Amino acid sequence: MNNPRLSPVSFLGVGEMGAALIRAATVAGFPVTVWNRDRAKAAALEAVTVADSPIDAMAAAPTVVVCLFDIASVHEVLDPVLDGLDGRRLVNLTTTSPDGARELAAWAAAAGAEYLDGGIMATPPMIGTPHSSVLYSGSREVFDDSRQLLETWGAAEYFGDDAGMASMYDLALLSSMYVMFAGFFHGAAMVGAAGVPAKEFATRAVSWLQAVLPSLGEYASIIDVGDYSLPGQQSLNFSDLTDILDASRQQGISTEVVDVVQRLIHRQIDAGHGRDGFARVIESIKHPEVAA
Repeated sequence: MNNPRLSPVSFLGVGEMGAALIRAATVAGFPVTVWNRDRAKAAALEAVTVADSPIDAMAAAPTVVVCLFDIASVHEVLDPVLDGLDGRRLVNLTTTSPDGARELAAWAAAAGAEYLDGGIMATPPMIGTPHSSVLYSGSREVFDDSRQLLETWGAAEYFGDDAGMASMYDLALLSSMYVMFAGFFHGAAMVGAAGVPAKEFATRAVSWLQAVLPSLGEYASIIDVGDYSLPGQQSLNFSDLTDILDASRQQGISTEVVDVVQRLIHRQIDAGHGRDGFARVIESIKHPEVAA
């Protein structure tokens, strides 16, 4: 049931994530208006008012939440009705690049709207649970005034008035996840070629990764100081991945995932830094055209 003390909110986009955000808001009692290209998807939601058009949805609430496919779809939906943003608060939860978020912030400001960008660190089933968090940047006023809504989706954290920072953190964290998953897939392929089920390998991989994850904090301290010669580090020479590559080839699987890390290591070794710690490979990432 709607709570009359809660400010109405409109949603544009009812994909899997959009629907999860809407359900969390309605459960919390927010009066919700929804628009979607496929009206049937919007009509299937409970406790919402379905708008006939984006402009009708925008007119129904001071806060408009956009959760579409990409930045192009945001423009496709909103450019024709840009005047409707005047005086509104736009919360964009569509995945964009940092520069894309900054462009949308300037575009929204020119239309008379306050802009808050969000990076969702959750899958749709996680929305509204303690495992969900959403990172925000842009208008501090919108963030503060909308906390009751934002926290229906998960923990809400603000990263400053640079609208691109939430996206930056979001994509940086996702890069860590995808590379980790790819490393697991490589390991599963290695043992899989010897007949080991991926599920069996996963039980060992989970415990191993949990054991080594605290090293991230140690690496971070070294990176921030910038001294890769500090004692106690595993050297780049010792980190050479030739044995992993040879074993992978012997199992008849691709070495592409490990090749990337090996190249980063050897760019630093070739520049004379083989005795430095493994964390030095970040210099190969930060300066792709310069080894040192």
